[in-house]
Amino acid sequence: MARYTDANCRLCRREGQKLFLKGERCYSTKCAMEKRSYAPGQHGQGRKKVSEYGTQLREKQKAKRFYGLQEAQFRNLFDKAVKRKGITGENLLMFLETRLDNVVFRLGFASSRKEARQLVTHGHFTVNGRKVNIPSYLCSEGDIIKVKEKSTQSPKFREIKEMTITVPSWLTVDVDKLEGKVLNLPTRDEIDTPVAEHLIVELYSK
Repeated sequence: MARYTDANCRLCRREGQKLFLKGERCYSTKCAMEKRSYAPGQHGQGRKKVSEYGTQLREKQKAKRFYGLQEAQFRNLFDKAVKRKGITGENLLMFLETRLDNVVFRLGFASSRKEARQLVTHGHFTVNGRKVNIPSYLCSEGDIIKVKEKSTQSPKFREIKEMTITVPSWLTVDVDKLEGKVLNLPTRDEIDTPVAEHLIVELYSK
């Protein structure tokens, strides 16, 4: 599968806001958005009138980059959201939030979604007692996500045990046990992703 391999900071600059793709660096003065908040490239500082389509496209690209998905993955989740009862845009965000890599990030077990995806792929987590190494795995209400026993002694996870972690209201975490639980599927009010999902629905509905 294709993967974006260029500098992550260019993605934030292109969308004009921090996407928090590089963990702690995004909160420091080293963040590219602090130094160059304009779009990358030769014409990045030029003013351009954006069409309705362009606005919708940028919102979709921002959501994709925020969660680290490629177009095919994102479109598949959108199609799934359309088939589910409820508001399509909110369904889409719910599916994005309940991906295992995002849940691991939200639980504080990784500093970024990219790191969470790598940790999941390397088999460091179990879901309901079974090892799951698929980042796109969709968690359900009541699922228990836990660091695998063999991985708990690694410096990465031992450091987490010393941290104070705040999680969204739809999750709960036990830092001492290095495990978290999905209390309920997140509603739109419980998702703080700065995305106007209705624009994505409008784009794909054309």
